[in-house]
This record gives sequence, C-alpha cells and structure tokens, in this order.
Amino acid sequence: MSDALHVRVEGRVQRVGFRWFVREEATRLGLAGWVRNLPDGAVEVAASGEPDALAALRAALARGPQGARVAAVADLPPLDPPPAGPFDILRD
Repeated sequence: MSDALHVRVEGRVQRVGFRWFVREEATRLGLAGWVRNLPDGAVEVAASGEPDALAALRAALARGPQGARVAAVADLPPLDPPPAGPFDILRD
C-alpha cells in the first residue's frame, strides 16, 4: 500500500544542508517525491511510498541534520496526484 506525506518544516532549516539530508533519507527509505526551500525560510517536503517509510521520514524531519533546529513539522493539504519518480531537490 502506498501513502503520501506533504509537510512544511519550520525553524532553522535553510543553509544547514536540510534539503540534502531529506533527499538522502527519502532515497534510503525508497520514497518518491521532492523537497524545496520556501521564501519565508521554511522547507516543504512531499513524499509518497510505504506508510512505515513515510513515518520514518517524518521522524527524521523532526530531528533534522546537525546544525538544524526544527521548530515544527506541519501537515499541508495532500497533493493530487501524490509525488512520483525519484526523490529530488527542487530549486527555484
């Protein structure tokens, strides 16, 4: 069964390798999707895959890489369709 995750991560999450960290974790977990910086300093993450893998990614997002300080991981409305393909970093 495939499921999806779409969240906004707030705190000190830009300029600390957060997007790279998310891509590596998601790839290791076999998830599809993307991560991108938002203009207000937050990071947006969309992923799809197995529920256990998504739960593990959400836990990793709450922790973040060394140097990050995650203040919140907030749910966003689901994407339709959910993300597909290899997990990637979106750049402006």
